[in-house]
Amino acid sequence: MGTRSSALALAQSASFAAALSSASGATVRTVGITTQGDTSNAAIATMGNTGVFVQAVRAALLSGEIDFAVHSYKDLPTALPEGITLAAVPAREDPRDAVVTADGRTLERLPAGARVGTGSPRRAGQLLWAHPGLEVVPLRGNVDSRIGRVRSGQLDAVIVAAAGLARLDRLAEASQLLDPDAFVPAPAQGALAVECRTDDLGLLALLGRLDDRGTRVAAAAERAVLARLEAGCSAPVGAHARIERAGARLELSAVITTPDGRHRTLRTVATPPADATLAAHALADALLADHNLATGAGS
Repeated sequence: MGTRSSALALAQSASFAAALSSASGATVRTVGITTQGDTSNAAIATMGNTGVFVQAVRAALLSGEIDFAVHSYKDLPTALPEGITLAAVPAREDPRDAVVTADGRTLERLPAGARVGTGSPRRAGQLLWAHPGLEVVPLRGNVDSRIGRVRSGQLDAVIVAAAGLARLDRLAEASQLLDPDAFVPAPAQGALAVECRTDDLGLLALLGRLDDRGTRVAAAAERAVLARLEAGCSAPVGAHARIERAGARLELSAVITTPDGRHRTLRTVATPPADATLAAHALADALLADHNLATGAGS
């Protein structure tokens, strides 16, 4: 099993490896791989390409150095490379964003001018739209270093993925979990993507034992919004889907903000899961049209 060599990536992949061993009796050895995103201190949005956290892992997969790879699904480009298949999407961890403060305060209780760290333009845009008096501080690094900036007093708060805290057994450190209908997560946040080579049919079947259909459908709908917008929108995008009514209906919300938080456009749709991709594309088109109208973009 190949994965990024960060503490969080190793923790989430170890959990998958344990589940796979329990379900199949397979013995799994972990190979940690350093990626471009791990070695650069630049903001992810400025690095000029997608997949900075996955390209080296996928190269190891295609070369045969590893048999399968476990990724944070939200890190993946929307198109699969030739020769690689999405073998499993395990049951999702909490998709919400989490706020960590030194004294347990929520965002609403922070004073004007409080410094909130995040490396995500999506989080920054939604934060500034909801709380324009706060100051966003660009932030990179692992969970421990980000929270350390709060504990040391350099920052008043940080926003991180709740899933990351949970997988590191640190969810109790969150001061607030943000409502995903109001503060919309990144597409596929909290979900894992397990990939193997397309021609490895035996391993594909083995990994597929841990596929969670509901998580796969919801994450695919969220990523369909992103894929539709990638050609026509550089603004921060969030998307969140949930399956309701015993699997009979999928509810999908998506948001676009401007990086400064001055404009926020949100749309929601309900659809049968079988029509999720078409509904996601239509939602993305309407969302972009609304956003362009509100901001004057494209005029």
